[in-house]
Amino acid sequence: MEAKKRIEELTEIINQANYEYYTLIKPTLTDQEFDKYLRELENLENEYPEYASPNSPTKRVGGEVIDKFKKIRHRIPMLSLPDVFNEEEIRAFDERIRKSGFHPEYVCELKIDGLSGSFHYEDGNLITGATRGDGIVGEDITHNVKTIRTIPLSLKDKIDIEVRGEIFMGRTTLAQLNEERREKNLPLLQNCRNAAAGSIRQLDSKIAAERKLDTWIYHLPNPEDYGIKSHFEALNFMTNLGFKVNPNNRLVKDVDGILKFIAEYAEKRPYLSYDIDGVVIKVNDLEMQAALGYTSKHPRWAIAYKFPAEEVLTKLTDIIFTVGRTGRITPNAVLEPVIVMGSTIKRATLHNEDYVIEKDLKIGDVVSIRKAGDVIPEVVEAKTMRRTGNEVAFKMITNCPICGSLLEKKEGQVDHYCMNTKCPARHIESLIHFCERKAMNIDGLGEKIMEDFFNLGFIKSITDIYHLEKHQKDLQELEGYGKKSIDNLLEAIEKSKENSLERLLFGLGIEGIGDKTALLLAKKYKTIDNLANQCEEDLKAIKDIGAILAKNIHRFFDDVDNLELINNLKDLGLNTTYLGPEEKYDENITNKRFVVTGTISFMSREEIETVIANYGGSASGSVSSKTNVVIVGDKPGSKADKAKELGIEIWDEEKWSSVYNNLSSNEK
Repeated sequence: MEAKKRIEELTEIINQANYEYYTLIKPTLTDQEFDKYLRELENLENEYPEYASPNSPTKRVGGEVIDKFKKIRHRIPMLSLPDVFNEEEIRAFDERIRKSGFHPEYVCELKIDGLSGSFHYEDGNLITGATRGDGIVGEDITHNVKTIRTIPLSLKDKIDIEVRGEIFMGRTTLAQLNEERREKNLPLLQNCRNAAAGSIRQLDSKIAAERKLDTWIYHLPNPEDYGIKSHFEALNFMTNLGFKVNPNNRLVKDVDGILKFIAEYAEKRPYLSYDIDGVVIKVNDLEMQAALGYTSKHPRWAIAYKFPAEEVLTKLTDIIFTVGRTGRITPNAVLEPVIVMGSTIKRATLHNEDYVIEKDLKIGDVVSIRKAGDVIPEVVEAKTMRRTGNEVAFKMITNCPICGSLLEKKEGQVDHYCMNTKCPARHIESLIHFCERKAMNIDGLGEKIMEDFFNLGFIKSITDIYHLEKHQKDLQELEGYGKKSIDNLLEAIEKSKENSLERLLFGLGIEGIGDKTALLLAKKYKTIDNLANQCEEDLKAIKDIGAILAKNIHRFFDDVDNLELINNLKDLGLNTTYLGPEEKYDENITNKRFVVTGTISFMSREEIETVIANYGGSASGSVSSKTNVVIVGDKPGSKADKAKELGIEIWDEEKWSSVYNNLSSNEK
């Protein structure tokens, strides 16, 4: 019943918005808010078709027709185009067409921010002009259309034709009109699009004439009647008839061409003399268009890419609190999902108590959102003028949301902390360690993301990492995560199952076991089961292990919870066997302890230490009396000086190169 109730709420919101936008010309919702609600309704109706109304606004193309104008039925419906918001959706559009067996070229055109119109000619003379209306029936605006100087009253050829385009107001025109209205103490026109829509629907054509409206013609509904084979040809045909067709269009071969066009006009957009809000992409070949056909609302052969909004509005539905691995408490905004710069945003950090108070945020507020640095969602401000009185004031919590412990705020600091060292949230640190580069190397599960996933309940244990695919739908609404980034993350998780045993041993966080000791154990025992079955005395006998590490290892594998974790990881398909090269012998390296300092030009320190380990040597980060060799590269620092003081053998880059090349030649 919750879905049914939400569908009814959204239907009411969208119907009211359509009435205010199309009928009153006084919109109260931004484009981004309207798109957000419409998309949510479409998704709910797809999921719960039994609750979809036959009169749902998703089944309508335009808005309500008012009775003040004569109604005109369009001979060919004026359908709208489906909106897309990012590269992923553009590629999906292209892929769908190619899967239908076609290899399309596309025409890219600027999406003019104005009012759609249809213009009908008989024997070359303008007969009627009409608005889109609901796509089937529009309003007769002929008397105002005739005042638009870019609409020809007579064509060069005496033909019957209908063309469609966008009625708009230029930026300079709007500025001049507002200057005149300011001098007369009249309300200023809000923007070019609203000014054009209000002007074309005036009963008095004198007012429309004063507004100096303009047009770009972009569509010929029945090109086949004129022997035309492509949309690009149709644009040229209409240009030759005397219609004003935007020259900023381009025929492209593929998606890369589309993306290049979009990027180009995203940069040029501020410098155009008229407003655009996106790019229209159409299959060029008309036979291909006919084969692809239509849905009840849209053509299947065209889409409208909408430029990302720099700042959009949505509702702050709640403020929740998360706990970091250090115990720091962070308030987070829960938002009605909204698209910002191509990504769906559902949450945004509010940093700390002072931040929320300073911005005067209340639950239920309409707030503006933007992406700070084009990456992190940020709440800019509350739109206090839109408050209804039902908003709930923010109140900072006093207890940890995870363990319930009393929070502390240290003097002179802005953050609150949970001081309970046994708080389950502290477990985040072990999860972060498991995913680190030297451990399981799961790219995309860094500290901040892991904190979010833990607090949201997606990952509470290591095994949950390997069940993350169950939350794909939820992930797409987090911090701008799109399908591509989620796919990359899930791929990295799946790939980690193939890691060699030493990475898993290091990732499990056995006390005192670093990556080098993990490699030593993996090489010696080959499988995790062999290691688990070793007694403490046998472990202690291994060179570089000692009594303390032996006890830690034995204690870890003696814990039934740890054994259960390992069995679960096996069931999930994780490798528990050493996959690296077998240990080799070289008199220069085997059984020697090395320190690498400075920069070797042809190998990284990590690569050198791997070679040393493969030949039975060990590498340390500090020089001591137990060190046998110090390999010195460029800018070595104090370690080289200490080696000299202790009389330790020093290899420069030339010496290491000689040893390494000798190893390589022997392997061949």
